[in-house]
Amino acid sequence: QVQLVESGGGLVQAGESLRLSCAASGVDFSIRFMGWYRQAPGKPRELVATISGGTPIYADSVKGRCTISRDNGKNVVYLEMNGLNPEDTAVYYCNAFGNGLNSWGQGTQVTVSS
Repeated sequence: QVQLVESGGGLVQAGESLRLSCAASGVDFSIRFMGWYRQAPGKPRELVATISGGTPIYADSVKGRCTISRDNGKNVVYLEMNGLNPEDTAVYYCNAFGNGLNSWGQGTQVTVSS
């Protein structure tokens, strides 16, 4: 059974940083596309970043401020976010995709105050 568990969210002030983690189990982690998405109140879920074995892909809204990385040995994908602003406030979801899989975590809340 695929399980994705996000952690690392919280309340921060604008300009501060957070590092989110997603621990995966029940999946061949190393061959999956892993990604982070976010959903702000009243808005649709949107891509933040994805990573496979190649070059990471970032949404325009976070380019230059975020870094996605993965540790295949630990089955963990990270999202480091710097220079946070209130527009980054959202529930952040981990996603595993590929070869018939499309699995989501339950999300971790990131709240950025002005």
